[in-house]
Amino acid sequence: MDYLAGIGFEFDPKDQLMISSCNKTDVSVVSLRDDDIPQYVGAGVADFGIVGENVFYETPSSSRLVKRLGFAKCSLMIAVKEDSGIEDVNDLRDKRIVTSYPNLLTAYLNKAGVKAKVVYVQGSAEVAPTLGFADAVCDLVQSGKTLQENNLKAILKVMDSEAILIESPVLKNFEINPFNL
Repeated sequence: MDYLAGIGFEFDPKDQLMISSCNKTDVSVVSLRDDDIPQYVGAGVADFGIVGENVFYETPSSSRLVKRLGFAKCSLMIAVKEDSGIEDVNDLRDKRIVTSYPNLLTAYLNKAGVKAKVVYVQGSAEVAPTLGFADAVCDLVQSGKTLQENNLKAILKVMDSEAILIESPVLKNFEINPFNL
């Protein structure tokens, strides 16, 4: 919302609806779960969306990346317990890795020629090694604080990510571009 306000969209600060109208313009903002945004935009239900690059590549859709926005920067990392002995991608062979990003992790492992058991969870991946549920996790890391709190260390970067602007493939000759692209 700060980004949108910074490029000139005005909202009623008390408006906490899922669909908010902008003041002084014919634009509405729809608040959705991040992993749903690429599908809504790809289907043409929304003209544009702002979503994490990691979500864009994890979630197949026909939406198009228009611009990297320069905020919400983080990395999708593979992390292991400090004392695991796992140091590189080959050490993950036949290991169990918990993640909320199974498509990105599987593609990364396939590219490296490593077969591992990828287990999908919707969150709280960091606790999996401590509970004995996994040998490693693949999760977003910004500061590394959560990894430290769970006695994990990052060993491999799957990808860097930041907020991006995506566009619907349904748009044709869009005459008014609210993002000044």
